[in-house]
Amino acid sequence: MVTAAQRPVFGAPERRAPSRGRRLLTRPSTPALAGVVVALVVFGVQAPQLLGAGGWASVLDAAALIGIGAVAVTVLLVAGQFDVSIGVLAVASSVTAGLLVSEAGWGLWPALAVSLVAALAVGAVNGLLVVITGLPSFLVTLATFLVLQGGTLVVAQSVAGTSLVDGVEGAPGWASADAVFGSVLVLGDGRFRVSIVWWAAAVLLAGWLLRRTRFGNAVYALGGSRRAARELGVPTAWTTVALYLLTATAAWLLGTLALVRQGGVPVAPGFGAEIEYLVVAVIGGCLLGGGYGSAVGAAAGALLYGAVRTGIGVAGWPPQSFQVVLGVLLVVALLANGVARRRLIAVPRS
Repeated sequence: MVTAAQRPVFGAPERRAPSRGRRLLTRPSTPALAGVVVALVVFGVQAPQLLGAGGWASVLDAAALIGIGAVAVTVLLVAGQFDVSIGVLAVASSVTAGLLVSEAGWGLWPALAVSLVAALAVGAVNGLLVVITGLPSFLVTLATFLVLQGGTLVVAQSVAGTSLVDGVEGAPGWASADAVFGSVLVLGDGRFRVSIVWWAAAVLLAGWLLRRTRFGNAVYALGGSRRAARELGVPTAWTTVALYLLTATAAWLLGTLALVRQGGVPVAPGFGAEIEYLVVAVIGGCLLGGGYGSAVGAAAGALLYGAVRTGIGVAGWPPQSFQVVLGVLLVVALLANGVARRRLIAVPRS
């Protein structure tokens, strides 16, 4: 006996599952991954050494340093939030640790712990201000950027009397901190830095949080519609504050990697890295409106950034051409993301 549910409905369009190719086109990371292949082919033909161990080490190092910040910005963008203070917070946290070591005589690990607490405090302030005031996160974090930029310069010059904080090497705990944040693996003519491992860990953690946890569901819900998420019982306030704490942690990690690598830090926080984190996140498939993006896309965007930046240098192009190429990649990414989103919306939901 055939039930009503089993009878065919004549005249109704048949819904088919999207093909594998169509699903691939709707992934946020697809355009960036295609860009990586194109960049490696173009620059590899002009400078074959780019595809050697030394070239890959340079590509991955550049990708790691921008990728840690980009993956944090990606998670924020998925939730429909911005943070333009992450770059200057990285500088401020490294200056804090450096001053505690060079001027107060602290060990490196206690100084890093205090700088982490300070960075988390800034992240908490950002998140609470966004939640309590309801102001756009761009404006809130822009104010934080200005405060940190001026405050870091004033404190460093007042305490150390210079715009360069150094003297970190040789401090108690330096050897172990250097092993964790500054070690290098030499393979052939390539020097693979530990920052690559930290980048991979950040991507894996972000991917797990977004795809496998209730926190990730809350992040996507916030990016889709904050009001609807609140009505469905999503803890919007807690999720927002937690997002800014994660961004602050990423900023602290970036500052620590730079501090240990250089044995000090130049106190010149400027506006620039924040824009590049945002650009890489968008190239990786994020939409500025929120609700769309992935950690894998952020990693692909960072890898494309590293390939282009290193390839331009190795191929002998003018350094200024990097900004031109980056701008072109951003425009292409925006167009591709729009197409991908329309394809995603067109996929029938069962």
